[in-house]
Amino acid sequence: MNDDTFVTRLPAPPENAVLGVVVPIPEPWAQLLVDWRSKVGDPQANLVPPHVTLLPPTEVAVADRTAISAHLAEVARCHPPFDMHLSGTGTFKPVSDVVFIAVARGIGNCELLSNDVRRGPLARALAFPYHPHVTVAHDVPEDMLELAYSGLAELSAEFRVTAFTEFEQTPDGAWAVAREYPLTG
Repeated sequence: MNDDTFVTRLPAPPENAVLGVVVPIPEPWAQLLVDWRSKVGDPQANLVPPHVTLLPPTEVAVADRTAISAHLAEVARCHPPFDMHLSGTGTFKPVSDVVFIAVARGIGNCELLSNDVRRGPLARALAFPYHPHVTVAHDVPEDMLELAYSGLAELSAEFRVTAFTEFEQTPDGAWAVAREYPLTG
């Protein structure tokens, strides 16, 4: 018997990761929005924390993570904290079966952040024009879309945005915090 008989080979680490960059929604509104997403039967309710997207899910090379972190830190250093106001609901129908909470204040800040995030090592085109929002129902039956739309129509949430968050998708499709970047511009 040679010594290689008992060698266990570990699987190679993944070459790619899927990242997203978001403005997270703080409590108490985050849990309220998770509860609503669950109530309307959205399968993403417990996988995707409530957020405003700055960079949609994007596949990147794991080897580029250091450059990506440096890029995101630089973006955060160039932008100051800002106030966000979420107010009422909207929908992307008929283009997409989505109901969302509208960003009433902070739209411009999100647009500037998103544009800067999507440069350098994260440069990419978008499938749709950028529109900051918080998804609360996606690909659910029509009556559930209507329930989310009417049930959250009076929602109003105001908070200070002091950072954005980089998430990495886990093998089960959930999103885990990779790093938070304080806005210090």
